[in-house]
Amino acid sequence: MRPPSTRSAAALVVAALALPAAPRAIAEEPRVARIGFLADEATPESGPVLRRTLRDLGWVEGQNVKTWYRYAQGKLALFPGHADELRGIGVHVLVAAGSPAIEAARRGTTTVPIVVATTDDPVANGLVASASRPGGNLTGVSLFVPELAQRRLELLKQALPRAARVAVLWNPSNPTAALELDATRLAARRLGVELAPVELREDAEFRSALKRLREQDADALLVLADTVTVTRRSDLAVFATKSRLPAVYPLGEFVDAGGLLAYGPTWIEAFHRMAGLVDRILRGARPMELAVERPTRFELLVNLHAAKGLGLAIPSSLLTRADRVIQ
Repeated sequence: MRPPSTRSAAALVVAALALPAAPRAIAEEPRVARIGFLADEATPESGPVLRRTLRDLGWVEGQNVKTWYRYAQGKLALFPGHADELRGIGVHVLVAAGSPAIEAARRGTTTVPIVVATTDDPVANGLVASASRPGGNLTGVSLFVPELAQRRLELLKQALPRAARVAVLWNPSNPTAALELDATRLAARRLGVELAPVELREDAEFRSALKRLREQDADALLVLADTVTVTRRSDLAVFATKSRLPAVYPLGEFVDAGGLLAYGPTWIEAFHRMAGLVDRILRGARPMELAVERPTRFELLVNLHAAKGLGLAIPSSLLTRADRVIQ
């Protein structure tokens, strides 16, 4: 067979150059990161803050990241199925907010990275080996700061100087609550306040716990953070008003639900920090090496509507220091 002439070879080269370029290999296309989000309910401080912060870090929903949201809406039995579904999707990171969501996310995987937001101490509750080096597939943000127990009791005394006996609603099966109760006892001794702890382990005990609270003959109430108390925050606010029992709570959402006072960290900061951890994991970091983060900003909330219902005048010294006052 004769070799092509010089003119024929040139024509072949021109024809090849005119062909459309071959598509990129699939491996070269940008990866779409998959995030699973598991929580009890949707709030303005959760998904929106996470999405916005991730976008600022370069992860744009619908472009290079996709997030699946699953909520239990108070039905705790739904959490395991939601977690299984998210793992079945093949998410690269599971984001879990609250103890039931975290337990469901952990169940059945030691490899999928999990980023959590919790009101508990992750070491005391066995979530991580240590806060500085978690050691497994889980890291996140803990809103537990034991020093805040003293501040909450001080705020309660400022709002109600005559308070000499304070009931404390807590969950004895929660190691974090035990730590916080110990810190509260230290503050109570310094302030000359007698504490009357009332146990609440699960939602089925809620009514009987309220009955025991009424029997304490307390001047005020301090509520510790727990899955049950957070879920029942509206009911607790109604109970406190009807019982004319001034109360201080660990998170602002209690005051938004009708409670009197709250002092603690914000979920906005928590989810902002969670997004930073998710970003680092999607870029190759391992959860075992990412320290559990703590909040640095705390808010005081005062509900004047609740104060009116209690017949309580909030001192101006407290109002001027409040980050948010509900009229």
